[in-house]
Amino acid sequence: MMNRIDRLVLGRLASRIGATVFIFYGLIALVESLDTWRFTYVSDNRGLHMGILMVAMSAVRWTIKTLPVTVLLGAILGLVDLKMRHELTVIKASGISIWRVLRAPVAVLIVASFVIALGAETISTQINRDLAPTPPGQATQLTPNGEVWLEQRGEGAHYVLLARRMSPGGGTLAGVTLFHLGPSEVARLEAEEAILEPGHWHFPEALARTPEAPARTVFDVRVPTTSTAAEISLKLASTEDMTFFELADLLRRGVSDPAVQAATTMRLIKLLALPLVLSGSLLIAFAFTAGYSRHTQIGPAVLYGMVLGFIVFVITEMADRAGTTGVLDPLFAALGPAIVAIVIGVTVLLRREDGWT
Repeated sequence: MMNRIDRLVLGRLASRIGATVFIFYGLIALVESLDTWRFTYVSDNRGLHMGILMVAMSAVRWTIKTLPVTVLLGAILGLVDLKMRHELTVIKASGISIWRVLRAPVAVLIVASFVIALGAETISTQINRDLAPTPPGQATQLTPNGEVWLEQRGEGAHYVLLARRMSPGGGTLAGVTLFHLGPSEVARLEAEEAILEPGHWHFPEALARTPEAPARTVFDVRVPTTSTAAEISLKLASTEDMTFFELADLLRRGVSDPAVQAATTMRLIKLLALPLVLSGSLLIAFAFTAGYSRHTQIGPAVLYGMVLGFIVFVITEMADRAGTTGVLDPLFAALGPAIVAIVIGVTVLLRREDGWT
């Protein structure tokens, strides 16, 4: 049960963190609204209210990404307020340790983090995926607009599929051309349709082309593949556009491609690690703001905490990129920065509580 001190500290921190998050959200929403093409596209096709909703939900996604920094800044502001009103001094003078003061904010923050990771993130992702189209030119940065390219392997076969159209999920491709990259009797296959079946792509009718002979029509051609429907779905979309529950279901169904599996696993574990990341930010705020001695000025302590928080945020994003590309193990990449932040916060707090300055 929370006592009056818990409610005081929790209320002050929650109000300052909430205000900081709201300010960042407003700034991000303003930047998102400057993307006039997306706003105009959605407004013309779905209505003005849906355009506004698209901007709001896109800002929610980016605000969630900045939570480690906004929680840190808000917590620092709240603790400085407690210190300037001498409330934190009275709390510590009464014999209550900083660890007891930390208990309620950390517990509430962990619960709120799970709500954000599994609730707010899911809702904003679903709405963004439905409303936000690809901006002009973005789809052509790697491949021509309207084309789908898939590199496939299976039972010694190595080839690339080019498709002009696809069904939802990528289970059926239309206007397909297959290019063999390894030794094969047929260098290229052209077909109106390719259907993904367990263990192979099925071409009901195709035109086989080889350099040594005229083109000929072949029927019921099956080309082996290790890809599953879940994997194709992920290759044709971004893990950022998948909700936590969709990612978990896709991994449960199985993904054979190591690159796709690494990106999916990283995204899933990162959402689960959000409580640890935010707890680390809160501990750093307490370590550099609440634990200083009476001779220490507030400015330098706050500055050190903010700089360290930004460093942790940068390291977190770098680890995210490394884990997504498979350079680092996704579990280590997602949990490593959070554990480092927690260790730093706890270590500094221990030193402060022992009388080190």
